[in-house]
Amino acid sequence: MVAGELVTKAAQEKGVNIYPVDSEHSAIFQCLAGEWHNPIEKIVLTASGGPFRGRTRAELATVTKAQALKHPNWDMGAKITIDSASLMNKGLEAIEAKWLFHLKREQIEIIVHPQSIIHSIVQFRDGSMKAQMGLPDMKLPIQYAMAYPDRLPTTWPRFDFVKYPALTFEQPDLETFRNLALALEAMDRGGNAPCVLNAANEVAVALFLQDAIGFLEMSDLVEHCLNTVPFLSNPTLADLEASDAEARRVAKAGLPTAWRS
Repeated sequence: MVAGELVTKAAQEKGVNIYPVDSEHSAIFQCLAGEWHNPIEKIVLTASGGPFRGRTRAELATVTKAQALKHPNWDMGAKITIDSASLMNKGLEAIEAKWLFHLKREQIEIIVHPQSIIHSIVQFRDGSMKAQMGLPDMKLPIQYAMAYPDRLPTTWPRFDFVKYPALTFEQPDLETFRNLALALEAMDRGGNAPCVLNAANEVAVALFLQDAIGFLEMSDLVEHCLNTVPFLSNPTLADLEASDAEARRVAKAGLPTAWRS
């Protein structure tokens, strides 16, 4: 994600494959099996919505670290769980998908799917859509990447349609969950913007977990860094390393008084 252009270019030059492990990207990869010759019209990345789905900005202003760490569907580490709560994880995944599957911005759609059963969807130019489904469990995408192209037998629980009589979908709220909007803007800008976004977000999440800033201030801090760190349209690896370091320095310095909630 941070150096997507450099990594994918190097993989092409060396003739090596990149197998995705994250559940959403694995789902896209699985949907494309046997379809490599068919152009993608769009992909749909699904998001659970996290523990604060449907909350207002006023409500988010007072949420606690303990509340943010209670994900409704997935059991993950603290950093990724907070990213899920703020929807930053879905923005990072969109940037990764752009490079992994050679997509344009308009080919990436994000939809909130609270049940986390459909892990992502691929739509082809004839209008047909393929979805990869299953219970929310990272063991399957990890195993698929390691054993590809084989599917190894497993003994973990299977999905039962009767237990999930309704699968629902919603548009993400970009005004309330500004991290997702910032990530999509960074993807549109390109260059070193995703690198700055990622570095600033890592610092912001750490500060939130230390109770040093509030939940909404994470977005404020990321935006401040994107506005402060000089933009580079065609960064080298050295440029990205420098941008990462500068973004972390700016983020650790904290928000200007005028930005504080």
